[in-house]
Amino acid sequence: MSLTMSVLRDARSRSISPENPAGGKGAGGGATVGTGADMARDLGPGWKVSPSVEIGPGATHTVAEIAGPGVIRHMWLTVHPSRLRSVVLRVYWDGEREPAIAVPLGDFFCQGWASFAQVSSVPVAVNPHGGLNSYWEMPFRDHARITLQNLDEASPVTVYYQVDYELADIPDAAGYLHAAWRRSNPLSTGEVHTIIDGVRSAGHYAGTYLAWGTNSSGWWGEGEVKFYLDGDDQLPTICGTGTEDYFGGAWNFDVPGAGYTTYTTPYLGLPQVLRPDGLYQSQQRFGMYRWHLPDPVSFSADLRVTFQALGWRAGKRYLALHDDIASTALWYQRDPLGLPDPRPTFDELEVL
Repeated sequence: MSLTMSVLRDARSRSISPENPAGGKGAGGGATVGTGADMARDLGPGWKVSPSVEIGPGATHTVAEIAGPGVIRHMWLTVHPSRLRSVVLRVYWDGEREPAIAVPLGDFFCQGWASFAQVSSVPVAVNPHGGLNSYWEMPFRDHARITLQNLDEASPVTVYYQVDYELADIPDAAGYLHAAWRRSNPLSTGEVHTIIDGVRSAGHYAGTYLAWGTNSSGWWGEGEVKFYLDGDDQLPTICGTGTEDYFGGAWNFDVPGAGYTTYTTPYLGLPQVLRPDGLYQSQQRFGMYRWHLPDPVSFSADLRVTFQALGWRAGKRYLALHDDIASTALWYQRDPLGLPDPRPTFDELEVL
């Protein structure tokens, strides 16, 4: 019998929040100034003096600076849902200049349309009304830095957060979590949406989140996902059968009599369907995730992942679509260095 939960480990638990920004031992709740100081004026220190931070217009806030070795076990954050696409999460490993994770906050937590969607999965849980939880395992060896950037140049944003981690030795085989965001808005004629390219390391692909907005009527998910591994050129090693198939659904996500039907499971889901014009009408929006935790896609040298956008036209012919597709790719790799940060602008992230 293999035991996990009951096995004792040589680790020290720590936590960072606005009440203990350095994660110091015996320093929790020690803040004397903060966003709750006025409310706590009759109670004094230790009574919720600093539950959140306010990030100014265009400013960047350092959430955590942690000396390793260690592993981030859990992150919880919340902001007003309308701000989910105007705040960018970045994570840097072991002193690298480029972030390994550079994703709009909402997309990292499967909330790409800046509108609450409940998610019950293994690495990501989003609970009423906007409690963002990450259980992605994030090991680091020397140093971890987490930042949040407010891209809105006109107004500040209030963020509540807590980062739970352990200080412990990390196995040599442990990879670094990476995440990258890309958007095609709209997808150009004859093009595929590239989820990730430029990875030059050994590792395994861990998950995909898509925020998909349709710009035409009819079904939009006939396209295939393709994984190009270790020198693949024209043809990939792994090719799927359709968009809804990749996310574990079938037949257009359409339950007869009910239409599009949301679902959220441990490893795949369609937690969000926004349909202002009704079933199969233009400008519908979808949020979908698939976590490759029990079925990682392994590569030894390089990785590229693409998605097609296909619908139907007359004569039972495919129709190449020009949809708004934003993707978040997550993978573990041997090296801590991230891809070049695209530094998205407020306008590029805008939810239209």
